[in-house]
Amino acid sequence: MEQQKQKPLTPEEQAAAEQQKVLWQRECFQNAQKHLAEKGIMPKAVIEKDSRFLAPLCAMWKFKAQNGKNYWVITGRLPTDHVEASAAKDARDAMRYFSLQWQLKADQIMSTGSRDKTQVDFANLLINRAHGLYEMHENEPLWAHEPK
Repeated sequence: MEQQKQKPLTPEEQAAAEQQKVLWQRECFQNAQKHLAEKGIMPKAVIEKDSRFLAPLCAMWKFKAQNGKNYWVITGRLPTDHVEASAAKDARDAMRYFSLQWQLKADQIMSTGSRDKTQVDFANLLINRAHGLYEMHENEPLWAHEPK
């Protein structure tokens, strides 16, 4: 089968793609803030230098909260979740943390013997997203420019 070479994007296409990325990032940011607020944590500021974006899959935000603590919040095409920043040294480590936690949570759901379709579907979603997160965590080229 003949491989087609991808044409470079026109300036208009590049601008449209950049605009989509900005909108996606804004939506993820709003979801992260909403998630924290729903958990009783009032965000004060985002720590941009530690936050990472893998559009359109996931965003890993580091927030400083009004309670003085820092939190990692993951958003995107996966369940939104959070943890105190002390659980992970950087965004990559936080990705592994969420991957492992979601696998444990899915195991708990499945081990209860629940046959509630919604619970089983959620457990399967967690397992699927946990595997994807772990693959991203292990993908060295994604993290090539990260400080060691």
